[in-house]
Amino acid sequence: MPTIFEWEKPLVELEEKIQELRNFVYEQGIDFKDELNDLERKADKLRKEIYERLTPWQRVRMARHPDRPTTLDYIKLIFDDFFELHGDRRFGDDQAVVGGIAVLDGEPVTVIGPQKGRDTKENIVRNFGLPHPEGYRKALRLMQQAERFRRPIITLIDVVGAYPGIEAEQRGQGLVIAECIEQMSFLEVPIICIITGEGGSGGALAIGVGDRILMLEHAWYSVISPEMCATILWKDVNKAADAAELLRLTSTDLLKFGIIDDVVTEPIGGAHRDHEGTGRQIKAFLRRHLSEIRKVPTDELVRFRLERFRKIGEYQTKKLSETQVEL
Repeated sequence: MPTIFEWEKPLVELEEKIQELRNFVYEQGIDFKDELNDLERKADKLRKEIYERLTPWQRVRMARHPDRPTTLDYIKLIFDDFFELHGDRRFGDDQAVVGGIAVLDGEPVTVIGPQKGRDTKENIVRNFGLPHPEGYRKALRLMQQAERFRRPIITLIDVVGAYPGIEAEQRGQGLVIAECIEQMSFLEVPIICIITGEGGSGGALAIGVGDRILMLEHAWYSVISPEMCATILWKDVNKAADAAELLRLTSTDLLKFGIIDDVVTEPIGGAHRDHEGTGRQIKAFLRRHLSEIRKVPTDELVRFRLERFRKIGEYQTKKLSETQVEL
């Protein structure tokens, strides 16, 4: 059975009634065209009202829907002739990160992203989409290869965070994340990063430095997950919804703050309801932004990228004499 959120139940009930009436019309041959049109109008109105008023916490849950497309799903929907590459040439091949060479509109590109599983067995193989250090080293190796062959890089980000286990720390998790951020900053090829679901902490930042940062409408992007934030601030994971409000992690907020560059609209009801429609949307956005980036001279590309991220840290200061202090 598909996962249905509580705020979707009135809509699902109405959709079921519409389907029942359609079946009845088909079986009995009775004309209920006006009644069907009326119900469909009500469903369209309700659908719009529900998904335009989602709270930050509801968007987080949408991003985690078990039927939402994964990285490999998007690769099949958007690109042609994907050839996966494996291993970091140091330790092993992390199944939580996939990457390789694909074709977009006849041009080769390098595509990289964390990969979650669809069921328990696959999630164990994929480590529930939590990358180890070797996963990020594989990503970095593929990005450096892309630079040598002048291929644009596209990262698809859907990860709650890097794997927090002690073995990951022993193999240099923090260092490799820092290396990825540093190296991506200076790669002399176009880079587009797309947050397709969850964008959590250093796990997302490690492959999130690009000339354009795009984000799906119902994705989230933050330094910490709402649950962990609630646990730290209030010692109560049940306050995750409050934390989601405070973190300002939605695409709407992040576009306003200049953290991301564009929001990829999802089909009404979310990406999990229409994989192909979401893939078409992402592909259209990719084409447009990649075309714009390719117009930037190579010797200017890195400078513009660095300036983009430096602006995020801009702040204003006041002299002490200009600040009133109440004693």
